[in-house]
Amino acid sequence: MEERLVHFQLFGQEFTFFSDASDAEVDEIVKLVRREFEGVDGKYASSIPSSKLLVLGCLRIASRFVQQEKESEDYRRRRDSTIGNLIERMADIE
Repeated sequence: MEERLVHFQLFGQEFTFFSDASDAEVDEIVKLVRREFEGVDGKYASSIPSSKLLVLGCLRIASRFVQQEKESEDYRRRRDSTIGNLIERMADIE
């Protein structure tokens, strides 16, 4: 996909940048960041500067990503171990 100019508003500020992400992907990303800090009423802790909020949001999302990676690696190890055990059992049967 070709890069294009993307506009959105977050924490009361306008942001514009180039991205090759689809409109749907950009919308999901912005929604994810908003969910990190905005309550049901759409408000956030205005006493914290937006730049700090954005950094905290990135850190929280990165933390979840690292956790997902660990869980995925654990799952792959368990799966590979199970498959290995099944192969050994099948070899024993033959």
